[in-house]
Amino acid sequence: MVNDTEYIKQAEATRVRVLSEALPYIQQFAGRTVVVKYGGAAMKDSELKDTVIRDIVFLSCVGLRPIVVHGGGPEINSWLDKLGIEAQFKNGLRVTDAPTMDVVEMVLVGRVNKEIVALINQAGGKAVGLCGKDGNLIKARPQGQEGIGFVGDVSNIDVTILNTLVENGYIPVVSSVAADETGQSYNINADTVAGEIAAALNAEKLILLTDTRGILENYKDPSTLIPKLDIQEARDLIGTGVVAGGMIPKVNCCVRSLAQGVKAAHILDGRIPHSLLLEIFTDVGIGTMLVGSHFTQ
Repeated sequence: MVNDTEYIKQAEATRVRVLSEALPYIQQFAGRTVVVKYGGAAMKDSELKDTVIRDIVFLSCVGLRPIVVHGGGPEINSWLDKLGIEAQFKNGLRVTDAPTMDVVEMVLVGRVNKEIVALINQAGGKAVGLCGKDGNLIKARPQGQEGIGFVGDVSNIDVTILNTLVENGYIPVVSSVAADETGQSYNINADTVAGEIAAALNAEKLILLTDTRGILENYKDPSTLIPKLDIQEARDLIGTGVVAGGMIPKVNCCVRSLAQGVKAAHILDGRIPHSLLLEIFTDVGIGTMLVGSHFTQ
């Protein structure tokens, strides 16, 4: 049986090993932009929330430039219920009529965004909350499907405000509400927004925190995790049905960002404490990394 002294020594040795392993990655990624899409269980569980926030602040402290894009579906549903508005979905998209759009904007921009900003600031970071309307960051257009209301897509990204913030040491926190040319608000999928912002910034990494280990050869078996694949392999997995359901738009989002110049895209399980740091700063990683066809690292 390991005594307390021996246990402490082992724990300290592990900590030193992890820090040592992280050093070359910290050096390599210093000054590089990392876009993190934050949602799922990591947003609902208070302990997980704390670790994600601390990890984001850590990235900033060691010289990376994190930008956070967040969702907030469960809290939107909760407020719709409180206000007596029925939540409806069509083809996996939230049907967003005018009253629902008001709630989406109130919840994402007014509540969820400011909570994340406050938590980052409390953890020692310097966060600023934005939505797509701020500084003309995102221009929206209708998504196009019939009967879904004000569900939008990205028509343009202007990263001027993001560059101004990160160059001055701030962590931008972006909610996925934007307006079209007439000022009409739209609800845009947060994965899509994260991918488009990453592409517009030529980001080093796009990271999607999800509720699954990554891309699995067998979705029922976490041990079949695929640690790395390129764009063509990802498209083939969609074609053969290995990537299915809700994972298809996430993989497509990653592929689209890679095709536009993002160096690597990662799909991680946000339910694993410190998954962000384990993926970025260790040799083995913890999720699935997607890369362009000519990736050489």
